[in-house]
Amino acid sequence: MKKITTGSLILSLCVLVCVLFINACSKKNETPADPCAGKTIVITATTVNAATGASNGSLTATATGSTGFTYSINNGAFQASGVFPGLAAGAYNITAKDADNCTATKSFTISSIDICLAKNITVNGTAAASDKCSATGSITITAAGSTGFTYSLNNGAFQSSNVFNTLVANSYTLNVKDVDGCVKTSNATVSEMPAGVKFAPVKTILQTNCTFAGCHGGASPQSGINFTIDCTIVSLWDRIKARAVDASPSVMPPAPNAALSASDKQKITDWITAGHKYTD
Repeated sequence: MKKITTGSLILSLCVLVCVLFINACSKKNETPADPCAGKTIVITATTVNAATGASNGSLTATATGSTGFTYSINNGAFQASGVFPGLAAGAYNITAKDADNCTATKSFTISSIDICLAKNITVNGTAAASDKCSATGSITITAAGSTGFTYSLNNGAFQSSNVFNTLVANSYTLNVKDVDGCVKTSNATVSEMPAGVKFAPVKTILQTNCTFAGCHGGASPQSGINFTIDCTIVSLWDRIKARAVDASPSVMPPAPNAALSASDKQKITDWITAGHKYTD
């Protein structure tokens, strides 16, 4: 049996201590495990496109593959929410960071759209006829398919009211504009009301008796007054009464033509009493 000496025992102990020390130092210098190793962070997003020239788009990002996510857009500050509003059209980089500071980045695009093309705005006009010789017509515009409408006639200034009064007989362009500035156009026609039952015989009397040469007709009507024009008759009702009915200061028609009959004078008087308008 081999005898173990004190010296050899001490040597063995020294070797053992050195081995243990070397192992401890080796473990102390090992690189820590990477917390991001094996993770696959995936970013998805829903986008709302922006109107042309506006910053009303948005992006809502969601990350999976880990926990405790915060989000950043275009290298900005991180935030708890993945919602980014108020975006104009363009490309945006979204970065998601988890609780271990592991990150992933993905690009998303906000497109530019013409929001007016997506709207189905309809325009209609309800017209009321006008007296031929005065602006008594009207148009009421109705619109649907959006909100916040203002209204314009013949490309004039927009107004809050959808009713346009004092219109003459004519065709009109109707414009409506909504809260987003989208404009839709239509047309409407104000028709001419028919001549009144009292005006029609007065017109016949005057054009039969007072529109010959030297009176109120022809190429050079007296005083430039032409009774072949309906609205001239309407506008000069007081002169017609004075001359044709009252013979003041002279009679119409002038001599040697015969004065109007009592029946014709009464027709003129009845029309004037009724209001002396084209539609009376």
